[in-house]
Amino acid sequence: MQQFINVVLNGIIEGAVIAAFALALVLIFRSTRIINFAQGSQAMFTTLIALTLISNDVPYWIAFVVAIAAGFLLGAILERGVIRPLEGGLELNIVIATLGLYVAIQALAAILFGSEFRSFPSPAGLSGFQIGDLNLILTPTSLYIFGTVAVVVIALTLLFRKTNLGLTMRAAAFDGEVSRLLGVKVSHLLTFGWALAGAVGSVAGILAANGGLVYPAYMEVFIVFGFIAAVIGGLDSPVGAVVGGLLLGLVNSAVSNYGAPGLVNIAAFVLLIAVLLLKPGGLFSSMKERRV
Repeated sequence: MQQFINVVLNGIIEGAVIAAFALALVLIFRSTRIINFAQGSQAMFTTLIALTLISNDVPYWIAFVVAIAAGFLLGAILERGVIRPLEGGLELNIVIATLGLYVAIQALAAILFGSEFRSFPSPAGLSGFQIGDLNLILTPTSLYIFGTVAVVVIALTLLFRKTNLGLTMRAAAFDGEVSRLLGVKVSHLLTFGWALAGAVGSVAGILAANGGLVYPAYMEVFIVFGFIAAVIGGLDSPVGAVVGGLLLGLVNSAVSNYGAPGLVNIAAFVLLIAVLLLKPGGLFSSMKERRV
């Protein structure tokens, strides 16, 4: 029983981090129909900014806020400076540009921060709780991670459902041309969407780093799992990103504990294929399936 409970808890916490990263991907895709392959390197870059501040005696929480602000600003700069000039051409050009950004940001991080492995601190404890005879892997850091992701999800839900800005963004994502005719500055919304995704990605990057080692390529595994989670849930569905992330986290945890750690990537791929065979657009996608 103890092992089962720990497997579930570990899966939920891992899934929460994956869900946060998947959310960042979905925020961009639902507004631009573009997959941002640079999202992981953006998150890595802002996490290294936070670590640099912490290493220079800046309090963790101030560094956390600075990293989120840096992610927001970086997302806006990339949309304005790289993505927007490519609009009007092939969408593939933009996708290739994000791949180029992924490589370029990683290289820049290696130049500015170095390529060595560095320990990222956690603001909470790393020791598990004891409940009766159960030794749980649930730690204060785990609760912090889950609570932070929950706050992000609630904040985004309120933004898109309860504010004029969020409702306008949803309308523009549904039909940008009609929104332009109605006087909506869609270009500004796209910039904000990239900036918001950058901020959410920064949160995911820091949560993934807590209590672990960071280096320019440390987000690669979360990039893969984040994409898988987003596709499983539906690339245009924030709810799907959360469900997909949690589902993938539980599967990864179960396979790692009851099977073999080396099978985790294979299990994630099998889960992805199974979902796409049953529902090609993802579990919560609003996109309609086309048969040719």
